[in-house]
Amino acid sequence: MATISTTYLGGLRTEATHLQSGTKIITDAPVDNHGKGEAFSPTDLLAESLAGCMLTTMAIAGNTHGINIDGATAEVTKVMAPNPRRVAEVIVDLKFPADYTDKEKKILELAATTCPVHISLHPDVKRTISFGW
Repeated sequence: MATISTTYLGGLRTEATHLQSGTKIITDAPVDNHGKGEAFSPTDLLAESLAGCMLTTMAIAGNTHGINIDGATAEVTKVMAPNPRRVAEVIVDLKFPADYTDKEKKILELAATTCPVHISLHPDVKRTISFGW
């Protein structure tokens, strides 16, 4: 059963619909690849998927262990490589709203680095993660 329906709209733009909620995401090709860059590119979403998955998985672990990460943020940078054009590196800079014990930091770091997206990325995709404790 499909969870997403994606339609090519022309002009290097797609519209993806999350079938359960009806939420829509528009993608555009980036300016450096013949596009207008007016929306997230598909490779932007790959990078964001890593950050979003890390934050979500840390929140789940936090809920289990009584650690609140509300307000945590991630700044994400993707680095593209040519020939073939691909995501070579995703840089995630995490910042947290509170001070945590060493034990809590270990719990959160383990959750982040074992999130489904992190462990699903090809080993050739470099992941540079900083935890702004």
